[in-house]
Amino acid sequence: MFPLNPRNLLIAVCLVILGGCAYLPEVSRQPTFFNPFPQLTKIAVVPFFNLSAEPSADGRQFALAYAAELQMVPGFEIVPVGVTEAKMQEYRIVFNGKNGPAEARKLAQLLQVDAVVVGAITDYTPYYPPRVGIDVEWYAANPGFHPIPAGYGLPWGTQAEEEIPEELIFEAERALAREQLKTQTPYMPEPELAPPPPPAEAPAPRELEEEAKRSPSGVRLVELQAEVATGPEPLSPGNSAAPSAGDGATVLPPDWPDPRGFTPQRPCADRPPLRPSDQPVLKHVKLYHGTDAQVTAALQSYVYFRDEARFGGWQSYLQRSDDFVRFCCHLHIAEMLTARGGAGQTRVVWRWPTGR
Repeated sequence: MFPLNPRNLLIAVCLVILGGCAYLPEVSRQPTFFNPFPQLTKIAVVPFFNLSAEPSADGRQFALAYAAELQMVPGFEIVPVGVTEAKMQEYRIVFNGKNGPAEARKLAQLLQVDAVVVGAITDYTPYYPPRVGIDVEWYAANPGFHPIPAGYGLPWGTQAEEEIPEELIFEAERALAREQLKTQTPYMPEPELAPPPPPAEAPAPRELEEEAKRSPSGVRLVELQAEVATGPEPLSPGNSAAPSAGDGATVLPPDWPDPRGFTPQRPCADRPPLRPSDQPVLKHVKLYHGTDAQVTAALQSYVYFRDEARFGGWQSYLQRSDDFVRFCCHLHIAEMLTARGGAGQTRVVWRWPTGR
């Protein structure tokens, strides 16, 4: 033994360095995630829809992988997929393009969960390089829950704002701009699209010409041609399309999204009035490619912190479609929660080399 002083400590560090890095531990940083929404705790996941061109894509496999990864996030309680499927068969709940919100809310109330996850496989290739596209929507059982945009819950207006990644800032700005532009878009009624009529024999050109002369649309066509020739009616103070407030002030519509909506509001003394919404409270769409550098970097971290004992390391995940699908579900959930304030403190992990 020798006394511990700065000189002896420096000598010991030099000996360790000269002896090689085998005596030094590996320091790694593991990202952590949590559920930032206490009102969305108990979740049910329905089998995913296969909208890809690959018929072998199994929607139930994707739902099981998504539910398993979501259960590993602190703050979530997941109903088994088999229980959800049994309830859907018992009450004959079938999702399609029109009744999605209503059926999801009905299923959520039957299962007594806070939200139902409805997902779709938009792209899938099981062979190398693998490719997985996922479109996920969360529908809340309470119709008063409105969409939670990307950027909600992030530390805006604080010193930690400088640490927000650029991609999250870009996604939050796009979400805000999209909602603001909705208030400036002219209203367009949804057209009633009827199935096409059965094909009929084409009439002769002379019959078409005679029919056009007798048709009211032919008269309207002449009127439209006259309007184009004369030009539109000039705007006047009585029919101006732009709002005016005088003195150069800008008038905003009453439903104009405020950027301060990204920050949670203070509690109210009284409950707010119910404003039902059919939109999903959470939505995230992403395509993951096995040759993307960011995807492979996240895959290396994912496998490293799971103590993978099978041969091949993280590269083997690119060859096993089941493992790659589960990793994509993990990354999909992590991105969705991180964009809405669900990223926890980075966990520092020290590991000693196995060959010591």
